[in-house]
Amino acid sequence: MLKPVALIAAALALSAVAPRPAAHVFQPGHIDLERGPDGNTVILDAPQGLVVVDTGRHPEHAQAVLDHPRKVGKPVVAVVNTHWHLDHSTGNRDLFAIYPKARLIASDAASGALSGFLAKGREAARQRLADPKTPAADRARIARAQALLDDRPALVPADPVVQSGPVMLGGRRLVVNLARNAATEGDLWLLVPDEQLAVVGDLVVAPLPFFDTACEEGWAEALNAIARARWTTLIPGHGAPMSRKAFNRWHKAYTRYVDCAHSSATPQACAAQWQADAAGFYTPAERDDVGMMARYYVAEVLRAPADKRMAYCRTAA
Repeated sequence: MLKPVALIAAALALSAVAPRPAAHVFQPGHIDLERGPDGNTVILDAPQGLVVVDTGRHPEHAQAVLDHPRKVGKPVVAVVNTHWHLDHSTGNRDLFAIYPKARLIASDAASGALSGFLAKGREAARQRLADPKTPAADRARIARAQALLDDRPALVPADPVVQSGPVMLGGRRLVVNLARNAATEGDLWLLVPDEQLAVVGDLVVAPLPFFDTACEEGWAEALNAIARARWTTLIPGHGAPMSRKAFNRWHKAYTRYVDCAHSSATPQACAAQWQADAAGFYTPAERDDVGMMARYYVAEVLRAPADKRMAYCRTAA
């Protein structure tokens, strides 16, 4: 039988073999509607390597993400896409080029997007690439996105997430939650229990929720689930990390905005309400653009006929 001193020595040896994971690394994205945004990236440490959550759009963002594995001397063992939007997934190819054995964790929503929403944009992009008048900078961005769309394994997982539950990634326990018919047909959001961290993609986003591929009822259910979960810090798809108090205010603003959109209020009134409720989630310089987008989503998306909207939801209402 081991003596107390020996037991302590054994415990110390075990702790040396399996050290506590380092704190997460937050790589902020940006909102630039002219050149296209980059979503936020979170890098999680694990015993067997690193887990990268969302990879951005532009090569500069992907390079910043790749700098971290080189700095700490650990490989990327998994890439998690919270959703298929290209500002969260275009950098996948950059990471898989360096770490081809990394596992892609995502829902199956990208498959539908490739034959629906993305198919239209893909054809328009081909036409722009064929146009000699397209500026070189635009041509490079378009070609980068096209390369991802032509590389199906970099966007569509071989074994998609079909239900919520705990998962071991790189030897670290995480909880992967699947939200159907929310910001997309299938969104993932993660809980990192030992850091009390939630990483939720565009289910929470500053400066305002993007409804282009969304179903607001499923989105509301996902926000309620996030509200019930245990966490102290939340990383949104765009914008600064949030406390629970900040999330609760964003959640309330979302609910009031959608309720307004389904009322008899004018789009202008709903936009003004969002601007007031979401003050602080956008900068003063963004105020006019936020108002314009908020009006657009009410008039052209949330109030569109049922047969013209919710086209990217598995069960359209």
